Amino acid sequence: MSAARTGLRVSTRRLVHIYRSEGHEVAALSGVDLDVEPGELVGLLGPSGAGKSTLLSLLAGVFRPSAGKVHVGDLELSTAGARDLDRMRAQDVSLMLQGADRNLLPYYPALENVRFAQRAARRAGKDLPDPDDVLARLGLVAAAQRPLAELTPGHLQLAALAVAMASRPGLLLADEPTSQLDHAARDQVLAAIAETSRELGTTVVIVTHDPDVAARLPRTITIRDGRVGGEGRSGEEYAVVTPDGFLPLPVHVRDQLAPGTLVRFHPADGSGYLLVPEEETDE
Repeated sequence: MSAARTGLRVSTRRLVHIYRSEGHEVAALSGVDLDVEPGELVGLLGPSGAGKSTLLSLLAGVFRPSAGKVHVGDLELSTAGARDLDRMRAQDVSLMLQGADRNLLPYYPALENVRFAQRAARRAGKDLPDPDDVLARLGLVAAAQRPLAELTPGHLQLAALAVAMASRPGLLLADEPTSQLDHAARDQVLAAIAETSRELGTTVVIVTHDPDVAARLPRTITIRDGRVGGEGRSGEEYAVVTPDGFLPLPVHVRDQLAPGTLVRFHPADGSGYLLVPEEETDE
């Protein structure tokens, strides 16, 4: 049976998330505006603690934002009821946690894991592929009935991907899906995710810290200090102006400018501006 294209559009507006740590409020996200079109494959980059995993959890409806809007398809998550969120997570959105073992039932082989992952969506009447076909798409036919303890790290991660795709979601959210894998297994998992997005039309958002993985993605978004700090397209890195006029500098530029440095913006070739430190413009 041919697969229907199921990608969901994702958007956030002025998204803020605050949590308490040791009695203090910490802003994990500070006004994130994000748009991901149906069927896009997008990577979220940034240093540890930048807010990438928090953003992924908000898109999955695991947390509610402190402020702002989150749209996944037609559902606005910040105001959605518990029943709508449960239905979304059962049928429309899959979240792959970091580490294959966190996504799998250890006492079931891959085939039974996929079958179990389909239960809620099947009860809701969703038309789903046979579990064997889900595994075959990812090259796991031979591993379908083997104990998980016998699988390689790469095959375990592919099994976790099979579980995430078992309900044929419109949005796949994957937190570091290639971490702790060797290069061959990493490439295999990344190729499987890309093929899933391309053939099924699934919208995919990946959190990664691996520059090699990021370089292979058609679009990347860098989160810095809880904001969108940059965007990469076809290997080119761009700074992103926020709605309130905030322009985060790329790290390699910021490292060359001491705090408090005065800068001027000068027209360049009539099509843009050069950021010039004040000391370089003195006459």
